[in-house]
Amino acid sequence: MRIGPDTIKEINLLKHYRIIRKWACKSNNLTDSDLELLIYLESEGRFTKNDYEKGVFSYSWDKRRWDKLLKNGWIVVWRKRNHTTQKYHVYEVSLRTKQLTNRIYKIMLGHEDLPTSGHNKIMLGKTYSDRVLSKSIIYVNNDKNR
Repeated sequence: MRIGPDTIKEINLLKHYRIIRKWACKSNNLTDSDLELLIYLESEGRFTKNDYEKGVFSYSWDKRRWDKLLKNGWIVVWRKRNHTTQKYHVYEVSLRTKQLTNRIYKIMLGHEDLPTSGHNKIMLGKTYSDRVLSKSIIYVNNDKNR
């Protein structure tokens, strides 16, 4: 089954994308570019560092992004190179990344609400931007016409 543009518009898939993205980034210490790159890499399945470099062309340049995503467990080694038959490592996104992107999709489709408990540090409202974002999160959760 192919989903057409009318279907996407009808279900308002992108209506609250910005708020959902901001929540995901702030809650997981990611930049917008990091998150969108992880979504791209998840769709690739397994990939090499060369595939990563091709995918990163359209994002803001961050020399340390690869090492940061690898160190923080967003990307993991699927198969190590052995210098003879395997000339390079093969990577995949981690379970943590898969769970986050799956949750984003569920929230975008209206199957799940954005968290509003005390565990969501945005809801504590320590900064002005957190207070504004927390109001937006409540609005997203109350908007049943997604």
